[in-house]
Formats: sequence, structure tokens, C-alpha cells
Amino acid sequence: MREKMSEQLPQSGLYLVTPNWDDTEELLAVTEVALQAGVSVLQYRHKTASSEQRFEQAQALLKLCRVHKVPFIINDHIGLCAELDADGVHVGGTDMGVGEARVLLGKNKIIGASCYGELVLAENAYVQQASYVAFGGFYPSVVKQYPVTTPPDILVRAKAVIPLPIVVIGGMTPELAQPLVNRGANMVAAISSVYNSLDPHSAVREFVSLFK
Repeated sequence: MREKMSEQLPQSGLYLVTPNWDDTEELLAVTEVALQAGVSVLQYRHKTASSEQRFEQAQALLKLCRVHKVPFIINDHIGLCAELDADGVHVGGTDMGVGEARVLLGKNKIIGASCYGELVLAENAYVQQASYVAFGGFYPSVVKQYPVTTPPDILVRAKAVIPLPIVVIGGMTPELAQPLVNRGANMVAAISSVYNSLDPHSAVREFVSLFK
């Protein structure tokens, strides 16, 4: 029986999200470098992949995460998470709810929820047994198009009422993430700042240094 990562979410660090890359070899190569540099969590997100490509890439990334003992989260696709026995799933506002995902996946899987700039969504996710909540976008993103309306002080308010790790997303660089970490963010989610970097290893290390 293969070694399995304990379904426990790290309490701080870089939450790396994959880009919509069809080149699986390149995706795995950059991800390997990032994992070696100290990523805390990896989320597989590919919005335009076919089901066959999604399975192939997720399976390969899961193997990498097992080697580096990093939790592997799948965006949206709860069935794929169950099929691969990944460590968890992340659901958005238009996806299956946290409560339904918890029923399907069981009590030991990591389940994260996008809460955008709405504290009430985070409170509801907590009641439905989410493992963490994600707020954002805080800054313009080259990957996602959304209104940048999430106030930084939502982190302070959320910390006062929700005993869960908080992830911040949206246009993150180490410099932009620093004030959010100062306000209580436990993890910083990044895509292009790592995957589009000329030096992904150094990019990851800069994010990791925010939590030292």
C-alpha cells in the first residue's frame, strides 16, 4: 500500500495553484522545483482541460506531492478527488457546497472554500465543516478576471470569529502579500508569480520567507 499524506492542512506557507498549462511535462518540471523550494500546499486547477488530461495531470502531480509530503488539493472536481484519493478539494461559490462535499468525501479530507470578500460566506463554510477559507481577490490578477473589492481588514474580522486557517488570493507577490500576512493570513495562494517566474525556486523561497 502506497504511503499516503495525512489529510492535515499546514498552518502557514505558500499555497501554490497550478496554471492552465496543457504541457504536462513542463507543468511537472516547474512544480517539482517549487515543491523542493518549500511549498506548503499544492492545488491542481486547470479550467480548460479535458477529463482525460485532467486525470493524467492530477495523477502525476499527486505522485510528486506524495514524494515531497505536501497535501494535494483538487479544484472543483470532487469526483476526481475521490477517484485519486487526493488529500482534499477546493470549492468555489458556484460549485458544490462545503457541506455536501464533506458528506461525499468524509471527515478526514481537506475541504477549502472560496469566500471572496464576504465574511458571511466564511462563517457558513465554517459551520459546514470547511478545513480553511480563502478570501480574495485582493489585487488584480493576470489569471482570473474579477472585481478587486476584497478589503484587507476582512482578515482581522475573520480571525476574530472563525478558528480556521485563512488563505489570501489574487495577484499575489511577496511584496503585496506581506501586509495581508501581517493582518493574519495563514497562507498565500499564488499562480503566475511562481509558474511564470524565470526562477521558480527563488520565487517560492520569497513567499516562504514571509512566514519566518
